[in-house]
Amino acid sequence: MTGQGASGNRRPNVLFIIADQLRADHLGFGGNGTVRTPHLDALAARSIVFGNATVANPTCMPNRASLMTGRWPSAHGTRCNGITLDPLTQTVPGSLAAGGYRTVGVGKLHHQNMGWEFEPHQAEEIRATDPMLLDAAAGDARRHAFPAGWDQWENREAHDERFIALPSDYYGYQHVDLVIGHGDRPGGHYVHWARERGVDPETLGGPGNSSNRYGGWDQVYQTAIPAEVHPTSYVSEKAIEHLKDAAGQDQPFFMFVSFPDPHHPFSPPTGYSGLYDPAAMPLPLGFDQDHEASPAHVRDMIEHRGEPNPDPTMTWAATEEQYRNAAAAQYGLITMMDEHIGRILDELDRQGLAEDTIVVFTSDHGDLFGDHGLMLKHFVHYRAVTNVPLVLHIPGRPPGRTEALVSSADVAPTLLELTGSRGYRGIQGRSLVPLLEGATEQHRDALLVEEEQPFGLPGLPGPVRMRTVITPEGRLTRYFGTDLAELYDHRTDPGELTNRAGDPAFAELEDRLLRTMLEEMAALTDEGTAPTAAA
Repeated sequence: MTGQGASGNRRPNVLFIIADQLRADHLGFGGNGTVRTPHLDALAARSIVFGNATVANPTCMPNRASLMTGRWPSAHGTRCNGITLDPLTQTVPGSLAAGGYRTVGVGKLHHQNMGWEFEPHQAEEIRATDPMLLDAAAGDARRHAFPAGWDQWENREAHDERFIALPSDYYGYQHVDLVIGHGDRPGGHYVHWARERGVDPETLGGPGNSSNRYGGWDQVYQTAIPAEVHPTSYVSEKAIEHLKDAAGQDQPFFMFVSFPDPHHPFSPPTGYSGLYDPAAMPLPLGFDQDHEASPAHVRDMIEHRGEPNPDPTMTWAATEEQYRNAAAAQYGLITMMDEHIGRILDELDRQGLAEDTIVVFTSDHGDLFGDHGLMLKHFVHYRAVTNVPLVLHIPGRPPGRTEALVSSADVAPTLLELTGSRGYRGIQGRSLVPLLEGATEQHRDALLVEEEQPFGLPGLPGPVRMRTVITPEGRLTRYFGTDLAELYDHRTDPGELTNRAGDPAFAELEDRLLRTMLEEMAALTDEGTAPTAAA
């Protein structure tokens, strides 16, 4: 099918749908028996489902960049949130645009900073451990010699003040309908769309305007924003508009449709906030597990169960009540998103585009969501955070499921091959086409996950540099610069409930995984500029 659609007479379109902070098993086809996702389940039933899809980095900006470049964060440079992706970076939409595709981004991109500052305690720690870091951004901007404002296209405050159209070649996108942030009052082009409909998200959204908010965590409430003016509705409406525009045209399209949900705050609108009963939410894996052997920062969270981190994006340990209320709200958001994805897929079919369109569905990373007693993300690499849904529908290809180890970075070279598009130097991901064609059942022997943060937590001083290697037999995580490590034997402990790092009985497994980690890290070393001569 390379270079052609299912009908054989044109290059295939690509509809790339992505959720924000959605773990693989918070979907019906992912094995969840509570949440209702009929449209995504139907898509999965006619697609290839990757049961062991793993992020290159369990954080928004780094993994979104990996999805679009096919490179790990240590290579593409967006190593953590807060590092704007280099505008000269080669991307999938850029490659497709150069080959004649119409490239459109709808929703949250997060290739540049949104303008959020570090929390005061984080900034204080950064100044104490890396005082040059906070001044580095200005120096980087000067060194790049890009026009003033090159890194401000996704600045939330600027978009709130006026409508700002993005450049016609924004990381390869020729047109962008932008959402900045999460929840019921994000910024970007969405704000102006909502205001045109008589709703100002800034004044009507948020927990302060909610008539039904959960008192145990300010990230859980029913939004006052009507469902028809919710960010999820904006994303689907714009996507449908672009599908209508694409119908009947000879030019193939690449459309990146990015929902900012179900990332916290978990604030579903009326009609979705009461779909699920908190009391009916089953407790997840290891909610009350013994963390005696866990790293110090995880033990500290458990000791402060019920106390959210001062930074609302950071990992913390929830009570049963907090978890159940958050899960019920998040499931409402997931069901709402599923309905709108169904509308987009229906429009794809209605416009006669389905037979020539590859459909991808995935997430940028997961969410602990109660597993091991923890919530949200950062500083831990349990499966709930690293395992994401990945569905690939190719017209004419039979459906199936594979448990092969695959990475988010593998999506880019796969799409380039399926569309017959030109690749570029530096891609580290591996095309999934051999798996899709049945030429192999194994894709990787091991997967590397990266995470870096300029600050730390109690029990884990910053800056933090984590590396995780995952194989069928286990998982090893090293916190470089400390003596902290995690080791799990997947043969006897698939749920990763007991840390075996340093246990003599598991020394051989730890040694094997450490050697594998070093091999994977060496393989991902950025090759930089290619040599042009022997010397």
